[in-house]
Amino acid sequence: MVPILLVLLLALLLFGAGFAVQLLWWIAVAVLVLWLLGFLMRGTTAAGGRGRWYRW
Repeated sequence: MVPILLVLLLALLLFGAGFAVQLLWWIAVAVLVLWLLGFLMRGTTAAGGRGRWYRW
């Protein structure tokens, strides 16, 4: 009974890790798209210059 519970626990942990990794990939893609949009739109500032689009 204990080995079956250990296998089920391992499967549950691996499923959770796989879901977390998949979620992190989607977050990384969203951040990349936002960064690219900001990089391409940086020329349209209020001053009209080629300023930075980020504050830091």
